[in-house]
Amino acid sequence: MNKFKSIYILISFSLIFASCSKDNSTNPTMAGIFKGIQAALGNGTAVPWVELDEQGNPVSVGITLSESALTGLDTIPFELNLMMPSKASATNIVHIGLDWNPFGHEPDGVYDKPHFDFHFYMVDTNFRNQITMMGDDTIKVYKMPVADYFPPDYMFVPGGGVPRMGEHSVDVTSPELHGQLFTTTMIYGYYDGNMIFYEPMITSAYLASQPNFTADMKVPAKYPKPGYYPTKYSIMYDSAKKEITIKIFGMQKFNG
Repeated sequence: MNKFKSIYILISFSLIFASCSKDNSTNPTMAGIFKGIQAALGNGTAVPWVELDEQGNPVSVGITLSESALTGLDTIPFELNLMMPSKASATNIVHIGLDWNPFGHEPDGVYDKPHFDFHFYMVDTNFRNQITMMGDDTIKVYKMPVADYFPPDYMFVPGGGVPRMGEHSVDVTSPELHGQLFTTTMIYGYYDGNMIFYEPMITSAYLASQPNFTADMKVPAKYPKPGYYPTKYSIMYDSAKKEITIKIFGMQKFNG
């Protein structure tokens, strides 16, 4: 064989091998934080997001408020609907309903402090609009889930059904239900026997206190839909960015 032809073949094989090696070692990661559409809140902003790992599985879901969002708030209640990015689909969370309650709500002496309700909804707004609390719909609102779909220590709130939300359930061991000051608590929402939202309920005073808080969530044994479901939540202040992040994480996969 011609010497130069041999060298040419050797170089060609080397280039092919190098190319294959490079392709195998630089598979693109799917990890990252993917944001939904930012919304104005008070004198600041609120933005929903989802965090994925390298395989594209959800790690956490959250909402980040600029510190200035806690000022300039209306003196009347309102709701913001913040759509999640499509990459959050494995969590079944469609949007976050942020409710501002400037005078709190019932029961008096417990939740009557200015606070936010952060509803992580697993249903869309069209579904919510059909929750009317009228006629036979009240049967679906107050339908108890089967035991495996209900977290330990939780109970339905008497008269806790709300149009466009469903029934609210509370942890009967929560400190604020035993004489302590309400700062934050985890609520679960149900409709027709199915969980449809997680709700960290947090006072504006606690958010303004630059918190560093993490807690386990009490979770049911089963969920009606396959997906990734949280086991923890946190409320964290970032002094460098002057932001407060509320997130649910510790995702576990359920097959339904």
